[in-house]
Amino acid sequence: MKTLAKEFGVLVVNNTGGTWSISPGSIQGEGWEQTIPGGELFVNRTYFDLAGLSIDFKTLFFEGAALQETLPPAATPSTVGNLAILVDVMSNKPLTNDEALIITQQGNTEGGSNLTFDQTIYMRHRVFNIDIDNAAGGYMIPISDNQLGSLEPTASDRVYCTRIVFFVGADGLYNLYPVRYLLRANAKEEAEYEYLMRLKRSYELQNEPDRD
Repeated sequence: MKTLAKEFGVLVVNNTGGTWSISPGSIQGEGWEQTIPGGELFVNRTYFDLAGLSIDFKTLFFEGAALQETLPPAATPSTVGNLAILVDVMSNKPLTNDEALIITQQGNTEGGSNLTFDQTIYMRHRVFNIDIDNAAGGYMIPISDNQLGSLEPTASDRVYCTRIVFFVGADGLYNLYPVRYLLRANAKEEAEYEYLMRLKRSYELQNEPDRD
């Protein structure tokens, strides 16, 4: 059994008159991308390299996945109605920017993005906001928290990690704090036919053309 970890750093976003931009305060959060200039959607990507675990033609079975965080999203000034949709995904296929936007609204449900339940090893979809009761503190409180993953095994040598945030709110600074993705995996042998079919599917997913 192996426990793997990947981290995403700080994201600080500025909203001025409805135009959003990544603030210089995000220098710790390398890899953040604003998908549309001036838009509210921000994406960061990395992946777990599982080549060392998937040797000897073994399938990776996942025992668990989790997030470790320090603080919820925050906004300055703390304006009632400020909101963040935050989605953390571990999947056996990479996600395009278009899929990232769809996932904030529809998750991995049928008719949503091209990411299926089986392809979703882990997904946590949350909505945070500032209301009258917590406005003085500046931190957003969770109003929705859903898990949409399957922990399905894979023959792929990569698990793709995607952090997605969609902001809504008044002018000001919005902070998204660091997170650590954890994944526990174990390599086991499968019947030859099952393994070859799983390997074929994993290869197809990894080599899908980008649709950004």
